[in-house]
Amino acid sequence: MLNSAKWYALYTKHGWEKKVAGLLSAKSIESYCPVNRVYRQWSDRKKLIMIPLFTSYVFVRIDEKDKQVVRSTAGVINFVYWMNKPAVIRNEEIIIIKKFLKEYENVQLDKIAVRNGDAVRITNGALMGQEGLVFSASNKTIKIMLPSLGVMMMAEVNASHVELVQQNQFHLSEIVN
Repeated sequence: MLNSAKWYALYTKHGWEKKVAGLLSAKSIESYCPVNRVYRQWSDRKKLIMIPLFTSYVFVRIDEKDKQVVRSTAGVINFVYWMNKPAVIRNEEIIIIKKFLKEYENVQLDKIAVRNGDAVRITNGALMGQEGLVFSASNKTIKIMLPSLGVMMMAEVNASHVELVQQNQFHLSEIVN
């Protein structure tokens, strides 16, 4: 029998990441709250503390039938959505996070931002699927040059409606191994 369980990201109340992971484990639901080992200095001592790597996020590995049980868990706000569906996280990505956190302390996260000249694909709206180059980018709006019909059109697109077009296709697991 195939295991149909998939990893999903949950959005939790602020500061509830470890508590939600514990509550889910008590319900026999596999969860993962990646924690960062960070040394903190006080006036009288230095201590290693465990801080959630992703603020307000916990990962769960569940079947479709367990989604309601997860949603009803104290501290869970909702699933993280991508294209109107709960975002599925690849097992390889969870493994990479675990390996990385096992090896390193004081890990920093940095969001991937689009920059002028980046190739992007529009993911929502009337221009969905259209690819172009970023002409200018701000926090909420990106101007994209769309070469079609032999002319340069420029469209102002909500930043949440674009994704980077990968020019070098690679898998994260190839980098970590």
